[in-house]
Amino acid sequence: MTSKSLILVDFEKEWTDKSSDYFVGDVSELIEKTNKLIGYCRKNDYKIIFTTHIEKDSDEAFAENSENVEIIDEINKQDSDVLIKKNKISPFFKTDLDKHLEGIDEIVIAGILTNLCVRSLAQDAYDRDFKITIIKDCCRAFDIETHEFTLKDLKATREEIEFLNLNEFVK
Repeated sequence: MTSKSLILVDFEKEWTDKSSDYFVGDVSELIEKTNKLIGYCRKNDYKIIFTTHIEKDSDEAFAENSENVEIIDEINKQDSDVLIKKNKISPFFKTDLDKHLEGIDEIVIAGILTNLCVRSLAQDAYDRDFKITIIKDCCRAFDIETHEFTLKDLKATREEIEFLNLNEFVK
């Protein structure tokens, strides 16, 4: 039985929509690296979990049932992967993520935004005693300073978390 999970946080079209206030820029390299990560984890029998963020009562950004809350087309998601839809920052808050992680002791995290949902997932998973690895170059914030500060702060406050780049992880 698999005891590892890859959690892909909010790889949603909203971030790639140039007309959205949440546009994070060109994510082609992020998508390429994330797909390599997904491929590696599939081959090594990780449980693959995607999360999507939906804003309740929004008719603009992250609106429920809108195309922008769908997973980015180029991301290698399969129908067998778990999809957790969330309305708050933490993927654990009022979702069944805990249930999907029964029997899992190690999680690998990639996603958008590093300083919000990725960080919140890492913190909440840490408090649940998971062994955590964050794949730094498979995460994105609005700017590199915020991304790097968030990782630095997580490392300083939760030193058990492992921070790796994709090539370090898959070797």
